[in-house]
Amino acid sequence: MINRTHLDRQDDPAVTAEVERLLAHRTRDIRLKGEIKRLFQARVWSQTAKIIRAWMTWVAFLDVLTLALNMVMLPRSIALSMLLPGAIIPPVAAAVVFVWRKRRPSWVQGVSLITGMFLILLSIVLVGASAGGEFYERHLNIMLFVAITAIIIFGIPQAWTVTVAAMALGLYLVFQVQNPGLEIGNAVAATLFFASGILATVAARRTMTILAQKTFLFELRDRHRVAELAEANDRLELLARTDPLTGVDNRRRMTETLDHVWGGGGKCPRGAAMLMCDIDEFKKLNDRLGHAEGDRCLIEVARLIRENVRRDRDHVARYGGEEFLVLLPSVNEQEAAVVAERIRECVEAACFPNPGSRVSRYITLSIGVAVQAPAQAISPEQLQRQADEALYVAKQTGRNRVVFHRLESSRLLGARSMR
Repeated sequence: MINRTHLDRQDDPAVTAEVERLLAHRTRDIRLKGEIKRLFQARVWSQTAKIIRAWMTWVAFLDVLTLALNMVMLPRSIALSMLLPGAIIPPVAAAVVFVWRKRRPSWVQGVSLITGMFLILLSIVLVGASAGGEFYERHLNIMLFVAITAIIIFGIPQAWTVTVAAMALGLYLVFQVQNPGLEIGNAVAATLFFASGILATVAARRTMTILAQKTFLFELRDRHRVAELAEANDRLELLARTDPLTGVDNRRRMTETLDHVWGGGGKCPRGAAMLMCDIDEFKKLNDRLGHAEGDRCLIEVARLIRENVRRDRDHVARYGGEEFLVLLPSVNEQEAAVVAERIRECVEAACFPNPGSRVSRYITLSIGVAVQAPAQAISPEQLQRQADEALYVAKQTGRNRVVFHRLESSRLLGARSMR
C-alpha cells in the first residue's frame, strides 16, 4: 500500500508526465526509474517480502522433513552424509526471513537474498555430492527446480533474478563437470540444455514484472485522473452553491442551510434570527458610476457582512441583486440587534461613494430583522417573510437603519432606529 508521502509525490507534475510518456510506448520498452521506480518498489515491497518469507519458511520445513525421512528410509551411512550439508538451509532461511521482516536499504536486502539463495542451492548440491551415486544427479536437478521456483515467484529486481539464475547454472556446471559418472561434454551439454529453460524462465519473470509495472502506471494515471475529476466536481459543486461575484452562498445554498438548521420541523430548536440586508439606492449607484463600480460595491459589502458575523456558525447569502440574507442560529433579539447594527455601521463607515443617493453620499444598508425564540414554532419561510416585512418598514421610514419585526403582534410596530 502506498503511504501518505508516496501519495503526495505521485501528484508531482513531473511524475504525471513521466507516467504518460511511459504508457505511450510499447509495453516491452517500459523502464521505471527515478521517483516512479521508488513508488513502484514501495507499492510491491510488502507483497514481495511476504512471498520471500513464505518461500524460505517452506524450504526450511521441507529440508528438515526430508532429512528426517532420509534417516528413517535410507541406509544410515548415506543419511548421515546428507545431514551436515542439509543442516545449512534452516539457519540460512531464518536469517533471510529476519532481514525481510521490515524494509531495509535495498542493497542489504539484495545481499541477504542472493547470499541466502546461494547457500541454499549449494546446500542442496552438497547433499547430493555427499551421498553420491543416484543422489548426485538427482539433487543437481532438485537444485535447478528450487532456483526456477524462486525466479518465477520472487518479484525482485531483474539484476537479482539474473544473479540467482547465474548462480544456479554455475553450480550445476561445476558439479556436473566433477560428476564421476558423466563426461565433460555431456556435462556441458546438460548445462546448456537447462540454461535454455532457466533463461526462458528469467524472460517470463521479466515479462511478469513489466506487466506489473504497467498495471502500476495505469493505477497512478487513474488515481491522478480521479483526483482531477473529484477536484473538478468540487469546483462545480462550489460554483453551484456560491454566488460567483461576491463569494458568499447563493440562494440555493441558503435554502439547504435553512432546511438543515430547522431539521425539517416547524421550528428551530435553539432559536435563530434572520437579517435581510438591502443596499440603499443601489440602482442610482449603477446609473451614476456604472455596473463595474456596482459590482465592486457588492463585493465589499459582502466582505463586511462576513467580517461581522461568526464564521463558524452564521451564514451569509446573496439573495437578490443587492439583497443579502444573514442567518444567525442560537441568538436572542439583543444579540441579533448588536450584529445587525454592527454590520450597518461598518458599511456606512467604509465610505463607498454613492453620489446619486438621497440617503447619504456613501453606501448605506437597510436591515430588517426577525427573531424566533426557541419555544416558538415558526418555519424558515415565515421568519424570512417577517424579515422582509421589517426591511420594507426600514425602507419606508428613511433607510440606513435596523428595524425589528415584532412577533407578539400580528402587524408590524413602528420602525425603530438603532442609531
